Parts: sequence; structure tokens; C-alpha cells
Amino acid sequence: MSEYLAPLKDMQFLLQEIAPLSELASLPDFAEVNLDLAIAILEEAGKFANGVLSPLNVVGDREGCRWSQDSVRTASGWRDAYRHFTEGGWNALSCHPEYGGQGLPRVVSALVEEMWNGANVAFALCPMLTHGAIEALELRGSDEQKRSYLPKLVSGEWTGTMNLTEPQAGSDLSAVRTRAVPQPDGSFRLHGQKIFITYGEHDLTDNIVHLVLARTPGAPEGVKGISLFVVPKILVDEDGSLGARNDVRCVSIEHKLGIHGSPTAVLAFGDNDGAVGWLVGQENRGLETMFIMMNAARFSVGLEGIGLSERSTQRAVAYARQRMQGTELGGSSRDKVAIVRHPDVRRMLMLMKSRTEALRAVAAVVALAMDLAHHDPSPQVRREQQAFVDLMIPVVKGWSTESAVELASLGVQVHGGMGYVEETGAAQHLRDARITPIYEGTTGIQAADLMGRKIARDGGTAARAVLAQMRDVAQSLERDGDEPLKAIAAALSDATASLAGAVDFVVSTYEADVRRASVGAVPLLELFGVVAGGWQMARAALAARRRLASGDGDAPFLAAKLLTARFYADHVLCRALGLCHAVVHGAGAALAIDDDQL
Repeated sequence: MSEYLAPLKDMQFLLQEIAPLSELASLPDFAEVNLDLAIAILEEAGKFANGVLSPLNVVGDREGCRWSQDSVRTASGWRDAYRHFTEGGWNALSCHPEYGGQGLPRVVSALVEEMWNGANVAFALCPMLTHGAIEALELRGSDEQKRSYLPKLVSGEWTGTMNLTEPQAGSDLSAVRTRAVPQPDGSFRLHGQKIFITYGEHDLTDNIVHLVLARTPGAPEGVKGISLFVVPKILVDEDGSLGARNDVRCVSIEHKLGIHGSPTAVLAFGDNDGAVGWLVGQENRGLETMFIMMNAARFSVGLEGIGLSERSTQRAVAYARQRMQGTELGGSSRDKVAIVRHPDVRRMLMLMKSRTEALRAVAAVVALAMDLAHHDPSPQVRREQQAFVDLMIPVVKGWSTESAVELASLGVQVHGGMGYVEETGAAQHLRDARITPIYEGTTGIQAADLMGRKIARDGGTAARAVLAQMRDVAQSLERDGDEPLKAIAAALSDATASLAGAVDFVVSTYEADVRRASVGAVPLLELFGVVAGGWQMARAALAARRRLASGDGDAPFLAAKLLTARFYADHVLCRALGLCHAVVHGAGAALAIDDDQL
């Protein structure tokens, strides 16, 4: 069974051409970051992903986690791997230096994060959620909370969780019932149950810092009455040392389709006197703070999808190269050939390769925009970049994760019958990927966010700004390119027109007939992802052609980049017209059919 190998050449190409690190060079916060440093970090991360995390992926899948009397034991080797992970400083890459972080750009840490997900997504879930807790406490925590928790969370000595969901409250957080009763000393006592808490209990660290949504007495009904609390598993004494066990316990862990190495806990708060917690931010405004965590987590879940897509692709290519079956179509020899020589297998592999590269490029561009939105000295640049990030987060999350499921399924198909048995490893990627379109808001929720909050609410302003950039790239290809580039330009122009038509429909229809518009929300999200991917693949083709002409770079890699972009144009961008039709014309039958006819 092959192990994961980080796609270092493609990542380096992105940092040079598509999401250029040079754009951050003038920013004081990144004055010491350059391409050489970033490449060195990526190379070392790749070694850790390949040598430590990847071999444990199948171990975690087969052993799973074991629950016993409130405690959870992770799979063999995971505690040592986590210790090496934190000792290597990997948990602190993009965290603020004030709390022990390394302060690296998000565009670099996102590529590293993709590696963790490609090598072992069940392991990577733990630091991902810790980072969400870090971001929430940095932005809304009190000075005392920051001093108490952030250094240990940043180092990875402690981990963090998000506690939203309850048995009666899935995506509808207005139904949260967990109670938080104020105490004379300013703390609160929490009572309630939370479900689906990833790494809610484990043996990797001595403490777990839970961020919990709950209601205080007399709070308004609905989402406006939800507050956020920090509730440590082990209480922290004034000197920073660990004290007594808090009144929070793990009553069970879930038995799941995939990600078996990641414990998904049911947590009970306050079975006795109440779990001690402290308010984070303002009372009744907890959902705003939790959305800080959720937005960061949604981007990271998109990276999970990209990592899984890359891993599925690698495994499928490796199998296709060594599996001998059939003779080559159109050839004179009767010798058996590797299935990589068969046209349909090549089509599947190129679908996997091209879409994975497109996913990675889109995420890298969004990560670079995050850096500019947070660190550029110009308020106008920060606003523009944040508007782009806000628009693209649901696309990165929804399109990347749906793609991961589709591509992992293609990976099984490439393996044939051997893909359906566990020994090859292809099935695990499909099982692991299936949760990602559900995590942190289903694809339908991401699509509703994209359509309603990100396009309709601003009259399509942010979307049209992106469409203008897409048109500029298509025009550059048409003006300066050879015939292959002109073919990509034509496909991108047609796809951009389809996306523009869908955006116009949403802007003109959403407020007047929200149900009619919303039937097409998921097709709109897929359409946006497909065209955004084509936009970045076209930029990659331009850069590859330029570098080939100048003799700069790895010629075989650059030639493959051109061919991959052309394949994407021919096989993926062509879907845009049909998706646009579904957005604009697809509501009639869906809304007309009776419930009992479904």
C-alpha cells in the first residue's frame, strides 16, 4: 500500500505564480518570510506527513478509538505522533507570535494543512479544531482567558473543541438548550449535552478546552439568546497549573462510516454541580463569536477535501501504473498493458488530477486574500480582500468537499473490484471523505450562504468583481496565447458567461421569490467552484507557457500543467452551461410536486 507524498512541485508553483508569496513581501508582519523559507517548510512538512502521519492512517482506520468510563484511548502510535507534531512546532505555524506562534502567512500554513489531511485526515481534525478555538479566543476572549489558554493551545499542549450541536439542535442552533447559570464569582455553571464533538475526549493531551454554546437565564429565544463559554476539561489554577476535574464527561463516542481514528464524542456538562465555565465575549452574542470558529473551520474542512482528493488521486495513479490488464486499444501487440494505458482510465485519472489541482489553486488564492485582508496597511485593500474571502469560503468548503467524495469514488472505480475491498486503501478515502460535505454546515447550508448572504445581499457586487477578473484572464489567453491557450480561453469565456447569468438571476429573483431561487443554490455553488477552478487553471496555463518559452523551470511539469488545464477546460468547464440552466430554470418541478409524491 503506497504512502502519501506531498505535491511539492505544484505547491511551489502556486506560491510563485498563482498565489504569489511575493505579494506579502512588503508587509511588516511577513518581512522575514520568503519563497526559500516557505519551500523549506513545505519540504519538512512533507517528510512528516509521509513518514509519521501517513503510516498511521490505516492504523487509525482499523483500530479506531476506544471509550471506557469517561475516557477515550486513541489508536496505536497516535500519542507519539501528536507529541512529535507539537514538538516540531507544527501546531503553531500560523498562530500569533505573542502567544508562541510562528506567525507564518495563511497561504503557507494552508498548504501544510492540506498535507496533514492528505496523509491522515482523522489526525488532522484535532489541530484544526484547536486553531478555531485559538482564533475565537484571540478575537473575543478576555485578557485573562488569553493568558490562561492561548499559550497552551498554540503550542498544542492543550487542544480545543467546538460544542454546538445537541440531540434536538442540529444545524438549527436556535434550538440549543444547554443552560449556563451565573455564579457570584463571575463564572457560570453549565448543564446540558452536546453531540458530534470531534476530539471531545482523547488521550493526546492533559487538558481539552471546550468552547460551548449555551443560554443564560432570561436570554431571548432563538439565536439572539445564545452565549459562548470556555469550559476546560481540567480547571486551571491561578498559577496556570492544572487543578480539579471539571464537571464534564464523555458518555460515549460514535461508531462512524469513516474517520475512525478521530473520536466523535457525546459530552455531558453538569451531571453533578455544573461544569464551570466563563463567558467569552458579550452575553447573548455567542453565535457571532462561534461563527469566527466556524468560518475558519469551513475553510479548513475545504482543505480536508483537497487533501483527500490528492490522496485518492495518488493511490489511483499508482495502482493504474502497476495493474496489468488487457491489450492497448489501437495497438498491434497482444501483450498485456498497465491499465493506465486504457483511454477511460486516463480520463478518470485526468479528472482526478485536474480537479485536485484546481481545488488547491482556488484555496491558495483565498488563503493569500486572507493574509492581505488581515495584514495589508490599506483599509480599502483589506475590505476588498475580505469581501473576496467571504464570498469564496462557502465555495472552498462546499465545492472542495463534494469534489472529494466524487474523486474518491472515481479512485475506487479505477481500482475496479479491488477498490471495493479494504486492503487497497481506496475505500477508506471514500469513507473518510463522506463526512466533509456535512461538517461545519452541509453543502446546502454553504450554498444558501453563498446565494443569500454573499450574492443577493450585496446585489452581486463581490461576485461581479470576481467575474471581471475571470474575463481579464480569458482575454489575456485569447490575446497572447497559442491555439491550446485560445481553446482554454474560449471555454473560460463561455463558463464565465454562464456564471454571470446565474448571478444575475439570483440578484433579480432572490428577494421576490426566495424559494424559486433557492432550489438552484447547490448548483450555483458547484457552478461557482467549477468556473473559479477554471479561472485558476487558465492562470496556471499562462504561467506555464511563459516559463516554458523562457526556459525557466521543470519542463515536464510545466508541459503537464498545460495539458491538465486543457483537460479541465474540455471536461469540467463545459459543465457550466448545464449548471446555469439548473439555477435559472430548475425550480418548477421541484416546487410543484406534492410531498407525498416524493
